Amino acid sequence: MIGPKAYIHLDRLKQNISIVKNEIGDRNLMVIVKANGYGHGALDISRHLDSESDIIFAVFTIHEAIELRKGGIKNSILIFCRIQKEWLELACKYKLWINACDYEDLILLSQFYDAKGYCPEIHLKFDTGMTRLGFNVSDYEKIFQFINQNSFLNVIGIYSHFATADEGELSYAEYQLSLFNDILRKSQELDINFQFIHCSNSGSFLNLPSSLFNTIRVGMLIYGVSPSNEVKMNVDFKPVMSFCGPIVNIRSVGPGVQVSYGGVYETKKNTNIGVIQTGFADGFPRPWYKDGFISYKGKHYNIAGRVCMDQFMVDFGDTKPNIGDEVLIFGKKDDDEIPIEFISKKIDSTPYVLLTAIQGRTKRIIS
Repeated sequence: MIGPKAYIHLDRLKQNISIVKNEIGDRNLMVIVKANGYGHGALDISRHLDSESDIIFAVFTIHEAIELRKGGIKNSILIFCRIQKEWLELACKYKLWINACDYEDLILLSQFYDAKGYCPEIHLKFDTGMTRLGFNVSDYEKIFQFINQNSFLNVIGIYSHFATADEGELSYAEYQLSLFNDILRKSQELDINFQFIHCSNSGSFLNLPSSLFNTIRVGMLIYGVSPSNEVKMNVDFKPVMSFCGPIVNIRSVGPGVQVSYGGVYETKKNTNIGVIQTGFADGFPRPWYKDGFISYKGKHYNIAGRVCMDQFMVDFGDTKPNIGDEVLIFGKKDDDEIPIEFISKKIDSTPYVLLTAIQGRTKRIIS
């Protein structure tokens, strides 16, 4: 079927995983596949890595976790969202790890245990400065006391999340790290030990080596994309996704012809305007039309006018491409390459936003 395609290069995924594993040694690796694997296809990514039984997967919702289980994934899976009473039984059924981040969560889990005689395995999340989910650092004594008094709770992990580890200035991340280290010291003093301790993300993996505990969370990096423009990748990660769109029409026009909505683009000479069957409904970053371009057979061509919901136009100049050929929107495929980081910087966005927008009619091609 004609339409946009996201080519998922599994050989590059494997290469990226190998790079991370070589860097972290014998630490546990947690691969983040939430939001449909950052747009890459969570089940396909997880299936490709499932043979490496030491890899832990992490998602945001229980529905994402159950999809992996039903798809045959046997590895451990951590759910990041706040727990809900109505799905605790499912978490047990599918052997999922859950996130406890509030004192009320612990109460709920103890009540669940009283009623059932079992409960899911738990990771405690402390908020060290993200001001999102997580126990208040000042409540550590109350939390640890509850755990000591309720030993039936299967607490196997503890973690936090950095707010600025993917930025050039690291003082706030270092402050968060010091708070997390304080919490770990307090837990040890109370003889509470955790099998899994994690605080690092892709940014801190590159930028803050002191944050590497016995478990490493990596998301964006395994997909071969830098977590921010302020963090340099000093290792050879490869982009796993190549986002492409098909040429469905070519129109030869003269100078002074307006293209697309609003007529903001006007041809300056005789040229070939190509119609690409990919639009912002498929994940094309609409603001990119202003200074944007695509790649076709190793050359860049400017986007002509505003991106439509289903299509966009390209000024091919003297080149007359073949209908049915594909253009590269971002990624790396054959002789074409446009880093997604370049586009996100130009339109004041992030690769996270662009990748997770790939959905709808876009077909993923596993290669």
